[in-house]
Amino acid sequence: MQVPDLFVSAPGKAILHGEHAVVHGKVALAVSLNLRTYLSLKGTTAGSVCINLPNIDTFLSWDLSELKQLIPYSCGKMEEVKRLDAELVRKLREFVGVTNGNLDTCNMATLAFLYIYLSVFGSAELPSLTVTVWSELPTGAGLGSSAAYSVCLSAALLCANGTIPAALREWDPSARWCQEDLELINSWAFQGEMIIHGNPSGVDNAVGTWGGMLRFLAGKIIPLSRVPLLRILLTNTKVPRSTKVLVAGVKDKINKFPSIMNPVLDSVDAISCNCEKVLSEMTCEPITGEHYNILEELIDINQHHLNVMGVGHPSLDTLCRVTLTKGLHSKLTGAGGGGCGITLLRPETESSVVQITVQDLKDCGFDCWETSIGGPGVQQHSAASVKEEVLEILNRY
Repeated sequence: MQVPDLFVSAPGKAILHGEHAVVHGKVALAVSLNLRTYLSLKGTTAGSVCINLPNIDTFLSWDLSELKQLIPYSCGKMEEVKRLDAELVRKLREFVGVTNGNLDTCNMATLAFLYIYLSVFGSAELPSLTVTVWSELPTGAGLGSSAAYSVCLSAALLCANGTIPAALREWDPSARWCQEDLELINSWAFQGEMIIHGNPSGVDNAVGTWGGMLRFLAGKIIPLSRVPLLRILLTNTKVPRSTKVLVAGVKDKINKFPSIMNPVLDSVDAISCNCEKVLSEMTCEPITGEHYNILEELIDINQHHLNVMGVGHPSLDTLCRVTLTKGLHSKLTGAGGGGCGITLLRPETESSVVQITVQDLKDCGFDCWETSIGGPGVQQHSAASVKEEVLEILNRY
């Protein structure tokens, strides 16, 4: 079976407001990061399937004859996309040689790829192909890198199989799939996330699929139709943290001090709703300085609330202090306790100020990027539209 060559990308994710409060039935706003994961799929005649992951120095290949032995366990999966095939996962773990519960990044990425590949193609002829995935996103930083990976895999393999049509027309540099196709991509990406994370919320893969901003409340994910593209600095403090421990700590505070903590959660919920209202106004009215003033105030208030909830960290305090000396406002994004933070950049913020701020943050031992939030979700690209440095990496394999 011959498949067409494809280039696909998907964005990372940041939480704009609502960290931890969402666990307790409050609103969270998740936004796409314009740091993207890129995938190249090339059909070959080698009689094998290869996956190359340059970010983690992983290069793996399997003969199709080996993989065909697993096909009976994946038959009929196209009609069962919402339910993870536990038997296939078990067989793949045996096949890859991972039978304990501890999976490293390489093993998780491998299992997700093989699961989606075998499930999408099912009992049809398995194609010989090479997949290369490279990401601008740091792994393990709470920025949705695994979800962007799963979204890219799902879109490329569904397209290669003909389950969804190519989004790209000859004259397009890049293009999106229709709503129905995006829903299928998202469903398969969620399968990948279940393999990698066990019990994901579905927010990360939804952001990777639809992009823009999503409202998450009580397990329901609602993509917002229009959001402004906002410039930000994204800072990785590189301080490791355990989401599980941080979530448990917040829950413990709420149980100990309900009369104190519940109003804090209500306030965070109100912050999310106010932010959503302002961003909505910015898409249908002329954007003014007052819009940015409100967003900055909400960022500051939310960061103080997160400290009250016990998920702050000295590294995040440093981030806020360094950026505030330049008149910029920052908050953590994700679980907290270290990890990443975002800094809002106003349209009039001069590039010299940004460069100095980035350098100051790097001098603190942090990684820092200027990027944007609110950009598009998963896309198919022409080779000419892929950034030259990215294309060079993808074409190396």
